[in-house]
Formats: sequence, C-alpha cells, structure tokens
Amino acid sequence: MKTTLKLEELALFLLGIFLFVQLPFVWWWFLVLILAPDIGMLGYLFGNKAGAFSYNLFHHRGVAVVVYLAGIYFQSEIVQLMGVILFSHAAMDRLFGYGLKYEKGFKFTHLGDL
Repeated sequence: MKTTLKLEELALFLLGIFLFVQLPFVWWWFLVLILAPDIGMLGYLFGNKAGAFSYNLFHHRGVAVVVYLAGIYFQSEIVQLMGVILFSHAAMDRLFGYGLKYEKGFKFTHLGDL
C-alpha cells in the first residue's frame, strides 16, 4: 500500500508540473520556488501548536487548490503560480514521507511518525 500512496503523490507532483508548464513563467521559477512553502516551518519558533498550524497551512492541498482557483477567477497568473507551487510542494513532501503535522511535534504526521 505504501508504494501505491507514493505513486499517487508522484502523479500529483507531475500534475503540478503540468499545471506550471501551462503558465507563462520560465521553467527555472519552479526550481527556485518549490521549497518556498517550507517557510511554514518558522511557526515552530513559537511552539508546536503554532508550528503545526503554520506548517499545515502551507502544506494543505485544499489550500493550494483554493489559491489556484482564486488565481483563475481573478485572472492572476502569480496567484495561480502560488497555488501550483503549494500543490506541488505538498505532493513532493508526501512522496518523501512528510505529512501534515500534529501538535505533538514536528516528527508526528498524518502519515506516521518520522
């Protein structure tokens, strides 16, 4: 089952790349921005509860989809880019075993303990 989940995350990551290619940005922007959502880890400077909230905000696919759709609605390619990066980053993290965080600490995720 674990292999199936990783294949699913790989497919979602590839979907993110496909959506990025549809935008008018040069390819290297994807490489530059793909790690940007990890800024959510800074919340851990204020404790586990704030850290889990901020990390999950930047790594939740639902948030990414809403941001992307807002970009379509408002015809803003920058906002669409933000949604694609959030979506792709979340898929990439889950591919490597990093899930959404519990308030117990960074190592406790919805995919299991790190």
